[in-house]
Amino acid sequence: MGSEPWGQQALVREFGGLWVMDEIKIMAEIQPDPSKCRFTVDRPVYEGAAYFRSREEAKGSPLAEAIFAVSDQISAVHISGNVVTVTKEDFEDWVPVAKQIGAAIRQVIRSGVPPVSEEVRARRASSEEIRRKVQELLDTYINPAVAAHGGFVELIDVIDHDVFLRMGGGCQGCGAANITLKMGIEEIIREHIPEVGNIFDTTDHAAGRNPYYSPYGW
Repeated sequence: MGSEPWGQQALVREFGGLWVMDEIKIMAEIQPDPSKCRFTVDRPVYEGAAYFRSREEAKGSPLAEAIFAVSDQISAVHISGNVVTVTKEDFEDWVPVAKQIGAAIRQVIRSGVPPVSEEVRARRASSEEIRRKVQELLDTYINPAVAAHGGFVELIDVIDHDVFLRMGGGCQGCGAANITLKMGIEEIIREHIPEVGNIFDTTDHAAGRNPYYSPYGW
């Protein structure tokens, strides 16, 4: 790969973006935040969502333990449905680490053991409980901070543990809105509500009308 900057195309060239492991297919994709790489598996991995911020939190959950064991640079693992998202502190070169993470995912799936501990599964919250917790975070912490910049964040819906947000005011149309969501709001929500699945921004930052991503297909 030489001195070429690391990116999604490099991953696709190196691995074809797809590994076939005993018919377990895994697609690896670097996210807009390059410290994160998403692994999409061709079958369910975990029914629900779980977020681990350290090796300590991962103890007893085989999949998270296996991924944290790959590298000391791994700082978070999020498991939701058939998607595993991994955060790495040093994101200069995802290729060798991504390959090992793919192998770890395959090994746990093939073993047949539950990927997440019973303790974590017992903490699984309902969509209504997640809605309540997210709204409380918005009201007491996130919106007071965002309001200082003339903006606000609105909870649109919670569907199957996935959270749909919309930005308004100074946040809407802001060039840093994606960074605000991914590296600010999303991290706060996951820290306080680890059972949250995906977090989507439904805002139309160009026109302020009709979200470009909607849970209702608008």
